[in-house]
Amino acid sequence: MNLRPVEPADLDWFFEHQQDPEANIMAGFTAKNPSDRGVFDHHWSSMLSDPDVTVRTIEHDGKVVGSVMAYPNDGYPEISFWTEKAYWSQGVTTSAVDAFLAEFTQRPIRARVVTDNIGSQKVLERRGFVVVGEADGFANARAAVVKELIMELS
Repeated sequence: MNLRPVEPADLDWFFEHQQDPEANIMAGFTAKNPSDRGVFDHHWSSMLSDPDVTVRTIEHDGKVVGSVMAYPNDGYPEISFWTEKAYWSQGVTTSAVDAFLAEFTQRPIRARVVTDNIGSQKVLERRGFVVVGEADGFANARAAVVKELIMELS
């Protein structure tokens, strides 16, 4: 696994990953229409040009398989990650989060995860994140209000 700055060509891979319905449901909080490339490009352009956002591409065996980032949210930096479904449960996400947290050292850092996304919860718990709250939010991918855990690493 390799973590590196985002390159323009990575966005095509990120967009492709975003088309997976199961991954969208697991993430919960995705674009209203994941297939709208214009919205996707605007969103990523905003993130990549924001000096308060740190984004990295996850590569595995030379292939772009996801991203990990930190961005300001409610007064805290918040980590978020997405890994192509084919690489779930293989340690790729865990390695990427470890590498990212070694680079991005600002603490505390928070994360939000839908309560039934056990895989992401485990990744965060094993890194030392603990639950500090809960929130309800509308998840576009599920067309429903879901409960999410707010987790923090001090």
